Amino acid sequence: MDPRRLDVRTFLEGTAERNPTAPFLIWEDEEQSYADFDAAVDRAAALWHELGVRKGDRVAFMADNSPGFLHAWLGLAKIGAVLVAVNTGFKYDEARYLVEHSEAAFALVDPAHAELFHRIGASSASLRTTMSLGAADGLDDFVAHAEALAGAAPAVDIDGDDVISLIYTSGTTGRPKGVMQPHRNYVLTGQAYPHWMRMEKGDRIYACLPLFHINSQAYSTMGAIGAEGALVLAPRFSASRFWPDVRRHRVTVFNFIGAMTVILSKSTPSPEDRDHCVRVAYGVPALPHEVRMQVEERFGLACVSGFGMSETTFGLLEPIDGERVPGSMGVPRSHPDPSLPLTEAMIIGEDGTELPRGQVGELALRSPALMLGYFKDPDKTAETLVDGWLRTGDSAWQDEEGRFFFVDRLKDIVRRRGENVSSLEVEMVINRHPDVLESGVIGVPSELTDEELCAFVVPRPGHTVDPVSVVEWCEEHLAAFKVPRYVETITSLPKTPTAKPEKHRLRSGDYPAGTRYDAGARSTRPTAVGAGAGR
Repeated sequence: MDPRRLDVRTFLEGTAERNPTAPFLIWEDEEQSYADFDAAVDRAAALWHELGVRKGDRVAFMADNSPGFLHAWLGLAKIGAVLVAVNTGFKYDEARYLVEHSEAAFALVDPAHAELFHRIGASSASLRTTMSLGAADGLDDFVAHAEALAGAAPAVDIDGDDVISLIYTSGTTGRPKGVMQPHRNYVLTGQAYPHWMRMEKGDRIYACLPLFHINSQAYSTMGAIGAEGALVLAPRFSASRFWPDVRRHRVTVFNFIGAMTVILSKSTPSPEDRDHCVRVAYGVPALPHEVRMQVEERFGLACVSGFGMSETTFGLLEPIDGERVPGSMGVPRSHPDPSLPLTEAMIIGEDGTELPRGQVGELALRSPALMLGYFKDPDKTAETLVDGWLRTGDSAWQDEEGRFFFVDRLKDIVRRRGENVSSLEVEMVINRHPDVLESGVIGVPSELTDEELCAFVVPRPGHTVDPVSVVEWCEEHLAAFKVPRYVETITSLPKTPTAKPEKHRLRSGDYPAGTRYDAGARSTRPTAVGAGAGR
């Protein structure tokens, strides 16, 4: 297999030719066959080309899950253009940065985001055309225009190394980095995912995670194509509609984030709990062992987890059929084709050399499905991709049986509500508050398996910080999942001799504590000195 010849256009069209009448996309109670889906993608590709989109152009999407999103995105893929998916929770500054950094000349938005993109378009040097998925003031309806077209997608020579998607991921610099994912990675993932999940032809994947994430793009969408199965698309995760959707559409596989399964496990037990076709669910972070056992026993399915990131669609995975050890991220997951290189993983020290088993160091990965690099950031790319290895920025260790175990993040990233949040980005916003001198943000445990954000703020001399105003300030400038739940006012941040915040001391409680405000409970409570923010 030549990875350079793997492109999503060929992947989709080949599957549609073999299965023209089989259902591919299921939305609400409507089914779209492979042939009809591919025809809709062709019409979208023709419209993008008519609008002036060409190979390599970046197109920003700010839209929720819908058939129109999939048609429009894969239409871009067919002509070699690049999706820049914007988190629909982003505010103006966050969305504008992605548009400007990616130099997107075109955009597609839900009507709810039309006004936001009117503002972005007024100041952007690159953005010249914005359309909407539905009727919106001042914007043309992409779906209506595409449905009026007919014919095949324009012929474009696409290489497996051509970029299909820029996945923006939070970074320690405070600004998101654009991960360049090529066509070949998505095809390889589509071929491998059914193997990892023990899927059979015709299986159905439930996709309720957002399409602006790599999970739904690469695992769910490409996995459904690779299995020659169906994608059951939902607008978003809803605890009340999850099982009814899964039962009605005979779903066999779904992906989750930790909070999803915890929420489902807390629902009232029902005689219908095992009345479904699901065999396996995959997600990260790993569920606590007790929660996983409860979910598997109650719902009669296997829950497997592993390790993945925007920079690689491969990584680590627990065995579905073998022993799943509590706390383990599993072993390297590879492509089923033996002609392709196996995925490798090792634990390295600060000098980049491999450490003995049992010692904690940085997890490094090597596989045929690594990112090309970070868009317009060669320095950060060189730091992250070293001699063919991806430095993950996460500390871990390996046991004698070859299993890997997560320890902590070396990067200053907090995992919250299924999103990676740069603590520095949040600090930069808080530090602009008129009463704040400086701040430090860390992750603290959450009852939903991810973390909550806790902000430690130091008042400017002569000022008093109202924690409510800090939360409201963040709500104005940041997506909801980036807004701290806790705000604690302290007299000074613990720092190193070089004046860098010592966040490990904030986590351990080794600092003069103040009064902590809980935005979730809308209350304040005193925190004892040394009590420990992370406990």
